[in-house]
Amino acid sequence: MKKISSWMKESGPEGDIVLGTRVRLARNIRGIPFPGTAGRQQLKAVLEQVKDVVPFLSPFGEFSYRQMASVDLLERELLVEKHLVSPSHIQNPRHKGVILDEAFSISIMINEEDHLRIQVLKAGLQLEAAWELATRIDDAFEKKLDYAFHRRTGYLTSCPTNAGTALRASVMFHLPALQRVKKVQEVLGTVSKFGLTVRGLYGEGSDAWGNIFQLSNQVTLGHSEEEIIEYLVRFTDQILHSERQAREYLLGDSRRLETEDWLYRSYGILSNARSIASREAMELLSNLKLAVDMKVIKQKDPELLKQLLVQIRSAHLQEIMGQALPVQERDRLRASLIRDTLKK
Repeated sequence: MKKISSWMKESGPEGDIVLGTRVRLARNIRGIPFPGTAGRQQLKAVLEQVKDVVPFLSPFGEFSYRQMASVDLLERELLVEKHLVSPSHIQNPRHKGVILDEAFSISIMINEEDHLRIQVLKAGLQLEAAWELATRIDDAFEKKLDYAFHRRTGYLTSCPTNAGTALRASVMFHLPALQRVKKVQEVLGTVSKFGLTVRGLYGEGSDAWGNIFQLSNQVTLGHSEEEIIEYLVRFTDQILHSERQAREYLLGDSRRLETEDWLYRSYGILSNARSIASREAMELLSNLKLAVDMKVIKQKDPELLKQLLVQIRSAHLQEIMGQALPVQERDRLRASLIRDTLKK
């Protein structure tokens, strides 16, 4: 699985601040208990029913089906690092599955919290495009599967907060300037009042390593898909504006020397370190991407830096070497990979 996901390689709209967009639809099959309470035979039945739909997804590309139990631990961790499955989906893999397209921009988790979790990932800010594609894939499944649906409640889901449209849309932001001027909590702290939530790098319960934050809707019931997307777009515009203001402030006459010194020091450590831990590398690469995006440091590819933010993670490094590695060796290899990439 050494291939890089297409959304990580490409630059999308507002790509200097928005790393990616994800739209996820939760669906369940009528008459079968949710995965948390279903028996083994019922979970197997879900796998078989969903697997039979794969040939009908051909209009959207070439897809492969994998049972999670047949995927080794390292590859499962890679799927998480590529944001193709959730961390919970690789735990207790029996009777779980995943369907992936060739570009690793579409994934369908089977028997996670719900029978189906349809995910579409896009580079940059492409909420409408991701939602439109997810809807078309959902329609293909709905032609073959009998969804659990109530005319008043909408789609029925394991967690009541997902019922209704069962649509979760999220935007992955890179907000180093707001973090630097200590305004990130002020900007993001009020979103819960408006039915939105902020999470870290891997979603719920994760930390915002590398100044990466995910903004997503919390409310799915009582709102149409169009309203949810429109609402998220509006808040995204506000966050983009705040981050751009912070970047302008950092390059103002009174702060420019301090800012350039901070960013070049990050570049210097990355260019010369012989061993570096994952969290420190993420923070310094975040600083370097900011420097390139603000044109403080030139002739570095921002998309390559975006890829590095993924490639330096534990499972990716072990994939490079083809074996499990102790922490110290991973730190050494991480530093070497960063140095070599920055020299190119």
